[in-house]
Amino acid sequence: MKRKTLLGTLLLAIALPLAAQQAEPYRSQVWVSDQGNGTYKNPVLYADYSDPDACRVGDDFYMTSSSFNCVPGLQILHSKDLVNWTIIGAAVPYAVPPVTDTKPEHGNRIWAPCIRHHDGEFYIFWGDPDQGAFMVKAKDPRGPWSEPVLVKPGIGIIDTTPLWDDDGRVYMAHAYAGSRAQLKSVIAVCELNADATKAITPSRIVFDGHEGQGTCEGPKFYKRNGYYYIFHPAGGVPTGFQTVQRSKNVYGPYENRIVLAQGKSPVNGPHQGAWVDTPTGEDWFLHFQDVGAYGRLVHLQPMKWVNDWPVIGNDEDGDGCGDPVLTYRKPNVGQTYPICTPQESDEFDGLVLGPQWQWQANFNEKWLYCAGDKGYLRLYSYPVGEDYKNLCDVSNMLMQKTTGPSQTVTTKMTFKPIEKYKGERVGLTVFGRDYAALIVENTDNGLVLSQVECMKADKGSAEKVNGKVTLKENTFYLRARIYDTEKKIKGSEGGHDQVVMCEFSYSTNGKKYHSLGKPFQVREGQWIGAKHGIFCARPHIVTNDGGWVDVDWYRVTK
Repeated sequence: MKRKTLLGTLLLAIALPLAAQQAEPYRSQVWVSDQGNGTYKNPVLYADYSDPDACRVGDDFYMTSSSFNCVPGLQILHSKDLVNWTIIGAAVPYAVPPVTDTKPEHGNRIWAPCIRHHDGEFYIFWGDPDQGAFMVKAKDPRGPWSEPVLVKPGIGIIDTTPLWDDDGRVYMAHAYAGSRAQLKSVIAVCELNADATKAITPSRIVFDGHEGQGTCEGPKFYKRNGYYYIFHPAGGVPTGFQTVQRSKNVYGPYENRIVLAQGKSPVNGPHQGAWVDTPTGEDWFLHFQDVGAYGRLVHLQPMKWVNDWPVIGNDEDGDGCGDPVLTYRKPNVGQTYPICTPQESDEFDGLVLGPQWQWQANFNEKWLYCAGDKGYLRLYSYPVGEDYKNLCDVSNMLMQKTTGPSQTVTTKMTFKPIEKYKGERVGLTVFGRDYAALIVENTDNGLVLSQVECMKADKGSAEKVNGKVTLKENTFYLRARIYDTEKKIKGSEGGHDQVVMCEFSYSTNGKKYHSLGKPFQVREGQWIGAKHGIFCARPHIVTNDGGWVDVDWYRVTK
């Protein structure tokens, strides 16, 4: 393990959060949007922050996004200039309702949140398609956040966004998930009580998008110059556009315009996000772009108001509908801030997990020991469920987002299984609806390293071994190289897909790496981009203890 300095040990003893321990802002080797010359390139976040929403409080911007079944949920990002972002916490740190869930609920739970600041408090609303509209709040966006409150029960209620009106009344706009509600492509509004904890009226449909605005969803509610505005996407995730509704009455009737579309740009499906302004009075729009295996990446577009309508992106022909920009001058926020990016690599020097990590299901405190004073993260081998089929069924998968078009992930591990119990496994995986992994298993023949793949893992398929080797030592290095091979444009509507591949290798000394298995085509997960990460598990057998793996470090490089 790494040798620690006396100063590092003393700092760890104070048990400060990881972010506070970092002397310098984290800067990715994989993707940096800030070009260092007063301009930025899109995406500002080359990672799956799906359905992003943001707000400004003073000189600070805060963003959150859909986290679905992943915990901590509702990761909170902070920025001073809308280009450089860092993860500062999560609004649902341990368990997504219902807290008794112990199995992964791929693609369910937290959909399309909305973050707002009102009367000294931060609020986040989201829709759970199987339960209804939830809300949490906090004085500080770093937490602690309140326990989730079910504001409006209802199957299929999603994409919730509140609005505090000038007269003190509170409203909430939302959409419906067709898969649950048996109705989609409409936007509805209801009224909430004064503390925004309960709906006090039925929802009223204020817009029907079935004709020309199909799959309208993801509304964001604003008020400006006496107009109520509902920003929302339509036309489908990979191929749609951004629409804005406008009315003098909260319940309509609303008139609408398409204000952002792909146009001549390569940015497909530019929609669903957040309007924010800067302290200097500029307007900007954050939205996502679906690129397949990497998920939904976050772009930043300039925005202006013309005759009380927003125009987003580059509107060369003056028709009120802009095209996305690929590069642009940075927002004017009054001063210049250091370049930083969301955290990736982890030396495991802290007494808590870094904020980049997420589990596949509600947290179990018996999964890990953050031994930062000793220089490692210890993952205990936790039993899989009785109905285990593949890693899709494993809750204690510790993973993070891919963060660029090409990256290499390397980790150093020391595996200490219980000798008499065979079948304990540790590994490094690149995970989606299909997955591949390097897995070290305790067998009758000692430790065996295998490169496996599982096609249609989300359908319950079994793993296939593409190559294996026996290890003589229990300390080893596992590596995954993720990279683009080509891009395809599907049809005339501008659908976009990236063919992403992955190759695996290993080392016993950290210097010379050996390829194992075969290349794997990376596939996205259920509504999310592919992730990479580590795990430690054992078969479903009754024992009073198990083995573990000490993870020395986890590094994300070019």
